[in-house]
Amino acid sequence: MKGERTRQSILERAVDIASVEGLEGLTIGRLADELEMSKSGLFAHFGSKEELQLATVEVAQKRFVDEVLRPALKAPRGYPRLMAMCRGWLNYVGRGVFPGGCFFAAASFEFDDRPGPVRDAIAKAMDDWLQTLEKAVALAKEERHIDPRTDASQLAFELNALFFGANFASRLRHDPHAVRRAEKAIEQRLEALRVRRSHKRPHARRKSA
Repeated sequence: MKGERTRQSILERAVDIASVEGLEGLTIGRLADELEMSKSGLFAHFGSKEELQLATVEVAQKRFVDEVLRPALKAPRGYPRLMAMCRGWLNYVGRGVFPGGCFFAAASFEFDDRPGPVRDAIAKAMDDWLQTLEKAVALAKEERHIDPRTDASQLAFELNALFFGANFASRLRHDPHAVRRAEKAIEQRLEALRVRRSHKRPHARRKSA
């Protein structure tokens, strides 16, 4: 339907604006000026600023899933898929999928101490991401690709910290090596956990006299 297509195009632009200026900077008036639409036209799609913010978070999450998770799921389960997810996240920052860097890194810092539906939506999106990372780690353990003693929650926390660190260094400090530094750290962390299978044949037992 035309109305749904219009709403979707509005939200795609809203996501880009919010990634640069923050969700609080996203208002009906600001978006109307950007899209050269009337405020009344936008109110027909979003009855309030909060409703606009919540819809923007939803569309941002879908973009993230399409750009990072779906391609990674094509990799074989276990270590290859876990590494594909990590590289997918770093590539999405490097490619500028969101003009302002990682949408959820910025939104997390913006709303971490602001209770309400918008904060809850951002927290839910981040919880979903961390749970997906944990599941990928668990599958790598199940496939015996990494050390079975690995704490999936701890490793997911560490990986996400490296992701956010790369986003910070890239966006705030304009470090051109930020993504590569994070990739190197992730590779070293995961390689240290890999299970190395021996290809040596067992020695034949000597026959007793």
